[in-house]
Amino acid sequence: MREVAIVGVGMTKFGTSKKTQVEMFAEAAMDAINESNLKLKDIQAVYVGNADGNVEEGQSVIASMCAADIGLQGLPVIRFEGACASSTIAIIDAFVWVASGLYDIVLAGGTERQRIMSTSLATRVMGFGVHSRYETPTGLSFPGIFAMMAHLYAKKYEIPLPQLKETMARVSFKAHKHGCINPKAQFFGKEVTMQMIYDSPMIASPLQVYDCCPISDGAAAVVVASADIAKKLTKKPILIVGVGQGSSGSVCSQKDITRISARELSAKRAYNMAGLAPEDIDVCELHDCFTIAEIVATEGLGFFDPGQGYKAVLRGDTDIGGEIPINPSGGIKSKGHPVGATGAAQVYEIVKQLRGECESRQVEGAKIGMTDTMGGSFASIAHLILKRGW
Repeated sequence: MREVAIVGVGMTKFGTSKKTQVEMFAEAAMDAINESNLKLKDIQAVYVGNADGNVEEGQSVIASMCAADIGLQGLPVIRFEGACASSTIAIIDAFVWVASGLYDIVLAGGTERQRIMSTSLATRVMGFGVHSRYETPTGLSFPGIFAMMAHLYAKKYEIPLPQLKETMARVSFKAHKHGCINPKAQFFGKEVTMQMIYDSPMIASPLQVYDCCPISDGAAAVVVASADIAKKLTKKPILIVGVGQGSSGSVCSQKDITRISARELSAKRAYNMAGLAPEDIDVCELHDCFTIAEIVATEGLGFFDPGQGYKAVLRGDTDIGGEIPINPSGGIKSKGHPVGATGAAQVYEIVKQLRGECESRQVEGAKIGMTDTMGGSFASIAHLILKRGW
């Protein structure tokens, strides 16, 4: 297969938007195309991640609408749905088709507008990510799932629950510290103290408000091109050197939700393709929908041994300047989580980090980065490993 690179990225500010999902995608896509020094006629296909647009705005065939809105009628377009992993999967498919030689340049990304929904509707739509026959009737929610994960993690590794709660609070504090200085983040400019985290309302014990990600509006996009073309377009190409994808059904099909087998399989596939190991990764944007999810993910990706992720947080290993900086963007927890756009936003951050363009939240010397996106109740997981080009 051919070498493949990302030559341009774009992203809206996350939070509350008055724009439609199509309009948000257009904003991110045009920024990515313009940054790539390309013209619209150069794009050969458009891949869009979107989880619930037909419910949120009553919009089906959203990929076609997104392409047409920026003047790309007539191209092959596909909508990808993998819940929170939707746009990561879209980017992986763009990589595959460019690597195969069928296309030279593909626009890929995602968009979602969640904050237009009422609380009751949003709760119902979020619930689509669990098994509709076996889990939905029980009232199982995502806060409930990750609350169970926290209790199981504490019991499995014999961690006093107050100590785990302190660790999760530190994860939240780190996320908000980074998101506070990220202009694209939903909580940009909003400082959060440890006391605010401890005092926040309980959602699903032991998870409090500041242990949970927000619902968000936003879009992100990337331009994927063959490496030979990338050399002509930019002095800072970012190579896609490894991809992985896995699936695992729902909660009721898991043997141990503190060890997500699909994540470990997917990450292994990405590492193997890249010829790299966890210790080679300089920076990672991973799926921290809840604070316990970040701790578990750092272990699943091989950065720390099972049961050691919480200690790494307490040591500061996952902060900027630490052993493996996690979510310098603020992560899902603070940057925001417009489901269909989340994976592409992770790629946006890693590309910026590898180019050295993140200013006060820059990870010094970052040459290799990784993204980890998990959709639904562990149902769809995907990874990308990116490397600074020549």
